[in-house]
Amino acid sequence: MKKIIAAFDGLNYSTNTRDYAVELSRMSGAHLTGVFLDDVTYTSYKIYDLIVKDGVSEKRLRKYKDTDNLKRTQSSIDFESKCQKSGINFNTHHDRDVALSELIHETIFADLLIIDSKETLTHYDEKVPSRFIKNLLADTNCPVFLVQSAFQPINKLVFFYDGSPASVYALKMFSCMFTVFENAEVELITVKGIEDNLHLPDNILLKEFMRIHFKKTEYTVLKGLPETEIRECIKGQSANTLIVLGAYGRSAVSRWFRSSLADFLLKETQLPIFISHH
Repeated sequence: MKKIIAAFDGLNYSTNTRDYAVELSRMSGAHLTGVFLDDVTYTSYKIYDLIVKDGVSEKRLRKYKDTDNLKRTQSSIDFESKCQKSGINFNTHHDRDVALSELIHETIFADLLIIDSKETLTHYDEKVPSRFIKNLLADTNCPVFLVQSAFQPINKLVFFYDGSPASVYALKMFSCMFTVFENAEVELITVKGIEDNLHLPDNILLKEFMRIHFKKTEYTVLKGLPETEIRECIKGQSANTLIVLGAYGRSAVSRWFRSSLADFLLKETQLPIFISHH
């Protein structure tokens, strides 16, 4: 992996994204680009904040604009300062057109995107995942690392595997991009129906692949309803765990859920998640 991009809302700066991006860049020796989504249509103030007795106040407008510009500048300075102290190679982009389309375009030329799962780029509170994140995940052109809480060193990987090519593709992408984790503790989890056997789909080929890419893998086969089993499984994971899964799209993308498994996990856990399209 050579290029990581980290996306930021300069008005609501995510230090969680910053910390994960800097550390993953340092570990992998990748170049880090901070993408600041300075969408000119997005501000910290609402139109009614500008209304006075005589109409729109130009004085208030200038004040709010100056405040927003200062926040964005300070966010960029903080990012650059953190990168400099860490000794990594970095640069910054300030994208001023529509945030979603700008970021999706940036992903064409990136190996990995890191972003806070709570990003909305709106004034409004939204449930996780927000519309912005859902649309981003559906259309991204590179794998995405979703940050959910403060930085924690990663020492365990959990792969969710349902036998689909998409879930295998996520394994391949992650193992190729993050060779630094080949010695990490790995657990591969699959969920099967009550009447099904306990054999992993493509058991021989899967274990051969995992044996080549990771030093040691524990295989867990659960039986029951996927929602129930996965919910209970992730409850027991430590804060140092990274979840890896594939297949995020606009339609039914997992054999386990009608909606995306990623959506479910974003609601159920604060662990970071690596997602890769097939």
